[in-house]
Amino acid sequence: MGDILIKDGTIVIPGEILARGMDYLPSKGTFRENEDIISSVIGTFRVEGRLAKVTPLKGKYIPKRNDMVIGKVIDVGTGGWRINIDLAFNAGIPLKDGSRDFIPNGANLSDYYEVGDIIVGKITEVKGPKIIDISMNFPGCRKLIGGRLINVETTRVPRIIGKEGSMIKMIKEGTGSNIMVGQNGKVWISNQDKEKEYKATLAVKKVNDEAFKNGLTEEVKKFLEGK
Repeated sequence: MGDILIKDGTIVIPGEILARGMDYLPSKGTFRENEDIISSVIGTFRVEGRLAKVTPLKGKYIPKRNDMVIGKVIDVGTGGWRINIDLAFNAGIPLKDGSRDFIPNGANLSDYYEVGDIIVGKITEVKGPKIIDISMNFPGCRKLIGGRLINVETTRVPRIIGKEGSMIKMIKEGTGSNIMVGQNGKVWISNQDKEKEYKATLAVKKVNDEAFKNGLTEEVKKFLEGK
């Protein structure tokens, strides 16, 4: 038998015992010592099935394959584009991954993306910190035109998206805005109605700032309804 000793959603500190017994398994941000599962970081405790995990309050973005990221084009070469995704080294979009359409040899690549453009793309390869490949050949990948770009804590992106996309869907529907969330802590928000765009921005920032607060979903709902 096993017992959870900490309420789900509680902020915990390193060394705090979260669960006891063998019914639960240590996951991200935790470790086992004898029959105890213990937090290794400061963060929010969650139980997912049999997994006990702690999401850190803060942390650097670690790129992973299949992550959707938002970045800025900083260079256009003959073989592709260099993209700043807020890491020590820039990522790249190879020529073959620049568009769902065929890009012929000798094409002017600035016709597709030029320096300063903001794009959302999918990481397809991580071969160390210096080699990160992004592809534009997937649904949702495109150049982002207009709107506003804000920064959020990368560790709070899952809360901003919500379970099965519930939080971001509520903000989108509540403001009529187009919103893209990058795993690298970038959120793009666009709406022809700038007041609604601003309201969506405030809602996203509220989730970011209060990510570990109980009852946050209801608070955001009330905010969007103007209550």
